Amino acid sequence: MFNYTDERFADLQLLRYRLNGFEQLTLRQKQYIYALSEATLYGRDITFDQFGKYNLRIRKMLEAVYTDPSVSHETDDFRALEVYLKRVWFSNGIYHHYGCEKFLPAFSEDYLRETLKRLPIDSLSLREHETLDDFCNEVFPVIFHPEVLPKRVNKNDGDDLVKTSACNFYQDVTQQEAEDFYQQQKDAYSGEEPPSFGLNATLVKRDGQLQEDVWHIGGKYSNAIEKIVYWLEQAKEYVENDKQEEIIDHLIDYYRTGDLQCFNTYCKEWVSEHEGRIDFVNGFIEVYGDPLCLKGSWEGIVEYKDLEATKRTQTISQNAQWFEDHSPVDPRFRKKQVKGVTANAICAAMLGGDEYPSTAIGINLPNADWIRVQYGSKSITISNITDAYNKAAHGNGFKEEFVIDADTLQLIEQYGDICDDLHTDLHECLGHGSGQLLPGVDPDALKSYGNVIEEARADLFGLYYIADAKLVELGLTPNEEAYKSQYYTYIMNGLLTQLIRIQPGNQIEEAHMRNRAIIAHWCYENSNVIALVKRDGKTFVQINDYKELRRLFATLLAEIQRIKSEGDYEAARQLVERYAVKVDPVIHTEILERYKRLNLAPYKGFINPKMTPIRNEQGEITDIAVDYSEGYAEQMLRYSSEYGTLV
Repeated sequence: MFNYTDERFADLQLLRYRLNGFEQLTLRQKQYIYALSEATLYGRDITFDQFGKYNLRIRKMLEAVYTDPSVSHETDDFRALEVYLKRVWFSNGIYHHYGCEKFLPAFSEDYLRETLKRLPIDSLSLREHETLDDFCNEVFPVIFHPEVLPKRVNKNDGDDLVKTSACNFYQDVTQQEAEDFYQQQKDAYSGEEPPSFGLNATLVKRDGQLQEDVWHIGGKYSNAIEKIVYWLEQAKEYVENDKQEEIIDHLIDYYRTGDLQCFNTYCKEWVSEHEGRIDFVNGFIEVYGDPLCLKGSWEGIVEYKDLEATKRTQTISQNAQWFEDHSPVDPRFRKKQVKGVTANAICAAMLGGDEYPSTAIGINLPNADWIRVQYGSKSITISNITDAYNKAAHGNGFKEEFVIDADTLQLIEQYGDICDDLHTDLHECLGHGSGQLLPGVDPDALKSYGNVIEEARADLFGLYYIADAKLVELGLTPNEEAYKSQYYTYIMNGLLTQLIRIQPGNQIEEAHMRNRAIIAHWCYENSNVIALVKRDGKTFVQINDYKELRRLFATLLAEIQRIKSEGDYEAARQLVERYAVKVDPVIHTEILERYKRLNLAPYKGFINPKMTPIRNEQGEITDIAVDYSEGYAEQMLRYSSEYGTLV
């Protein structure tokens, strides 16, 4: 039997995902996946560097300590160092992958300094003329001092978000300078296909002048990008159709030039390819890691269609126009003609960069609004990832602890998995692809609140429609009661259980958590539909009227769509700051104590399968073997050794 669960440490648990149906793929398809997977793994160092300028140096130093045979493993300090290193691997740096706060080590500065003195000096990747003391004096405050670079992404209203964020997208630049720099670029552009300004460059100030260090071959991250391009070239030999080869060529042109118009061309061509079973995402994509929501973190995923589960997603995409036409938003904000909306359930074959080890369960791309309107979008639900989550959660006691009563629990047990997957489909396929901006509205008008508003918009679209009779008619939900399982778990999560991911005294930071908090708290505070009740000293969510809750979702969706369509920054700011940031300390303490008794890890991530080409005596590849037995530390050290490209 396949074992989905693996190692656990800190607040994290590692899972495994299975490549269902991989054995039935043709050799050519397997070779295509293998080459794309290599291109995915070579982006790892880029993500580490983007998430903090010291991350790579810290990781390499810790790995040197961890692997040196002279270092004793039998001390408390070493065991604490091991946990810290595993957290660094998991988060692609020293900041929590979800909350963005810096996590601090449980070993001492003296221990690390004395241990480093005993290591061979060439194992520490010191710079030319740099001494060990120089290295320690530079890096140790970043590791050990909580006040030094404390947050990767700061979203606190009123702060200079650039200067107070430790992400490595800006150098000696203020928030106002960055915003003015990119606004000037937008103002100077007169074409009809605007690039995503700033997406693939570090903004730096040199000699008092702002300039971009563009991420491309010959520029920043060149060593890593060269390897990515090499394996993309190899992948071209195994494409399933000519269109896939054309798409890869456009991506390679973009990597070689750094030209964002090349990226536009790649996105337009990528979104139009539907015939192949295999697809991939590779590049500087999501902007959640930038406080200004401009710069793309590097990520990669290789995928192949789950043919059975895709029947569900294709039913949704084939009816996209109906859903758009019947949306409860102002008709001015609806698309008159929905173009190119496609959705597939897929199996992930390899995860990389910002998608590894912690990954999304659904993706909708491209992100540029004008491409969505004119050319459409692709949505995926990652079926083998959601399956791994469901298997790992079965019988862990979480729902029994936090669901209000036996009848509601039975409803969730019966319909929860179905409706969870369906809400993800609706969110990715229809939610992100729905609606339109009014003419002249800047897609970045909502600034740092843009990601939260967009995620809330997509979630609300899914919540509104999951209760619609149309879904029963289409065979997507089994009856008109099933949606209640999603409504209950969503509100329970937004009001209560997502607080397990927040440290005492902290506010809500992450965009998806803020989006859920907006929806749940807005509905709670603006009606009597939802109640928080006490039973045996414990707080539970009680939903008094599910149909009325759907009406509230419709009202909030209409307002959030208006905010996005009109670019109403102030309304976005007020909505987020009022409903999405603050945490009730009494409720928070209670939820943390109840969760602690369950002995569960609040965060999950994944170990990738290991792919190995099998060759015959002539050296020809006859198969791609998939191995699920590689351990977490073993995989991370192998990746650092085999795919390390940056110093």
